[in-house]
Amino acid sequence: MRQEQTTLRVATTGQGCFEITRQVSGFVAESGIDTGLLTLFIQHTSASLTIQENADPDVQADLTDALGRLAPEDMRLYRHTCEGPDDMPAHVKAAVTDVSLNIPVMDGRPVLGTWQGIYVLEHRRMGHTRRVVCHLMGD
Repeated sequence: MRQEQTTLRVATTGQGCFEITRQVSGFVAESGIDTGLLTLFIQHTSASLTIQENADPDVQADLTDALGRLAPEDMRLYRHTCEGPDDMPAHVKAAVTDVSLNIPVMDGRPVLGTWQGIYVLEHRRMGHTRRVVCHLMGD
């Protein structure tokens, strides 16, 4: 069994979904591991990861809008307000989505469905550089 690890840096431009499928697939292909398990972990508390449809961009827009309704930017709703009106809602959104994903690898590729893509969800209004740790174990 072999292991490979890297950290992807993902530049975001504000709230929304940022697809990283190509970067993740490139890491897997370069590893030379044919069969295994890929773990992705985002090192932040105001951004998260998801696997979602990548065929229609309206899906990503609707997802961002739905998360905004779930945790609105209204400082009257939160105790933690020292980092601005988008900070605590970003923590809530990260808490109800995923900070890590596990994806099987077969034939040297992540095993994703036809319409599935891997995304960083940016929950803050300003852009950030987000770090996603990729760890692959297999043969």
